[in-house]
Amino acid sequence: MPNVLAILEQRSGDIKRVSHEVLTAARVLADGMGGEVHGLVVGGPGVATDGLGAFGADKVLVASDASLANYQADRYAGIAADQVRKGSYAAALVSATALGKDLAPRVAARLACPFVSDVTDVKYDGAIIVTRPVYAGKANITLKISATPCVISVRSNAVTPKANAKAGSVESVAVSGGEPRARTVEIKHPERAAIDVAEASIVVSGGRGLKGPENFKLIEDLASALNAAVGASRAVVDAGWRPHAEQVGQTGKTVSPNLYFAIGISGAIQHLAGMRTAKTIVAINKDPDAPIFKVADYGIVGDLFEVLPKLTEEIRKAREG
Repeated sequence: MPNVLAILEQRSGDIKRVSHEVLTAARVLADGMGGEVHGLVVGGPGVATDGLGAFGADKVLVASDASLANYQADRYAGIAADQVRKGSYAAALVSATALGKDLAPRVAARLACPFVSDVTDVKYDGAIIVTRPVYAGKANITLKISATPCVISVRSNAVTPKANAKAGSVESVAVSGGEPRARTVEIKHPERAAIDVAEASIVVSGGRGLKGPENFKLIEDLASALNAAVGASRAVVDAGWRPHAEQVGQTGKTVSPNLYFAIGISGAIQHLAGMRTAKTIVAINKDPDAPIFKVADYGIVGDLFEVLPKLTEEIRKAREG
């Protein structure tokens, strides 16, 4: 029976939301093949596995060891590749997060198998069919993967997690591999908790039109009102106004939120490559000829310093009322 392995991402013992998206995509693929979905969780003792069956996992496999509490590239890849071999899986799906982009090609290299990255749709029609953006998001390409196993990374927010309850039994698997070649010594968290732009359903991004880092308070206020993540253009990050973790674009993070605000961002091709696949795009810019308006679903031509406070106020009123 052709089963599918969903490699699930955890942080500090908690399963990340993107893993639910990966399970949903794996469920679609497995149902098409008439197989099962097995979720693989690699982490430290006590890693959470509750509720994974609700998103379509027939079985959850846990590789647990104190040395695996933090991500170790070579050991995580070795464990995942060994599991694909043992289970004879047709495909292994991973989230296209920063961790997934590091892990997925390592697993594919160990298996010497096909690897397709950053897909936005997956299905089975006599073969595994995937869709992914190309040419900086200007077009989509559909690929048929005829060789198995294969490794596929799924873009965050491209798949809506769906309840698809299965048995969700939990089994322990052997932890393979010796000492890692590189070890995580310390993880430094930001002073204030922030929503990751790659996973957020709403992203509010600011660009050079804000004129200075102190004016990003306007972006933060709108993001707070919407419970959204704060994003930034490359120019803003290069100027030191915002941290690189917030950068959206070709050299930053690729996002596909339900709602994306581009504020004071002209819309250079490098930025569009990172957010063009957002489901709804709202642009605010005083230049009516700014390229961002060509991809925006809604556009406001005006001074962001006048528009943004009023927009934030109205959103707060609507949410409170």
